[in-house]
Amino acid sequence: MFSFLKKTPPVIPGEKHGLGWIARLKSGLARTGNQLSGLLSGGGKIDEDLYEELETILITADVGMDATHALLADLRRQVKEQHLIEAAQLREALAHCLLKLLKPLAQPLRAETRKPFVIMMVGVNGAGKTTSIGKLAKHLQDQGLSVMLAAGDTFRAAAREQLMAWGVRNSVTVIAQQSGDPAAVIYDAVQAAQARDTDVVLADTAGRLTTQAHLMEEIKKVKRVIAKAMPDAPHEVLLVLDANTGQNALSQVKAFDEALGVTGLILTKLDGTAKGGVIAAIAKAHPIPVRFIGVGEGMDDLQPFVAEDFVAALLGLDEQ
Repeated sequence: MFSFLKKTPPVIPGEKHGLGWIARLKSGLARTGNQLSGLLSGGGKIDEDLYEELETILITADVGMDATHALLADLRRQVKEQHLIEAAQLREALAHCLLKLLKPLAQPLRAETRKPFVIMMVGVNGAGKTTSIGKLAKHLQDQGLSVMLAAGDTFRAAAREQLMAWGVRNSVTVIAQQSGDPAAVIYDAVQAAQARDTDVVLADTAGRLTTQAHLMEEIKKVKRVIAKAMPDAPHEVLLVLDANTGQNALSQVKAFDEALGVTGLILTKLDGTAKGGVIAAIAKAHPIPVRFIGVGEGMDDLQPFVAEDFVAALLGLDEQ
């Protein structure tokens, strides 16, 4: 049963991947998992009422209308082809439909392909961007890579100090200025990384509201300046999304991708009231690889996105 869950995901160097992490992810998505589990684990029959209830749960879980309708259409096909009758059978079928949708997004970050590998971190204020940088620095160090941080968020008063604290915690160098142009700070960091033979540069940038065009223009400038320091950089533009923002996260994906060419996503705060379905909405409407997901404040609470684990947690399934 749920045979896809038994497959061992590819081993990523330095990855701490175990049942503790999956249990925390399942706990974070318990709201949606409990609803789906309650609906699909009983002894009821598959009928239109069941489909309507399932549609409501998926939409309220931030899956969105388009992705929900696509999932249900796929689900109905499976029910017809496999002659399914019981509601409990629908649970496994839905797991496979979700996995089919999300699996293409599970593409791990490969920071060893350039040196220095420059990662530009972007997102709106409050999404958890600076905290994600600290956790990502730890993850990269666990892979044996040396890391340098660039304090490019010169607009938020506490951002520089926050990044410096993460630098101390991870024992990595932070390139910062008391004030000044964020692009200049990141330019200096890329040059410093080249001179010191550092593997990865994580460049923090100021939070941007996607509705403020002049601020988005400033962050485009940052990207252009990075390319002046290293012609093929940045090698990754990571957008940090708060999982609790629901469909607004999809709007952020579209706006930042149009402005900067986003190459990967980090979905944070899956440890509280997050419903989790927004990944499915993104997969359907604007698919971009989900590099990492986060479930807490701990140093190791940011892990590569594994579609099998996420589907198991979202549906409240057992991991074994």
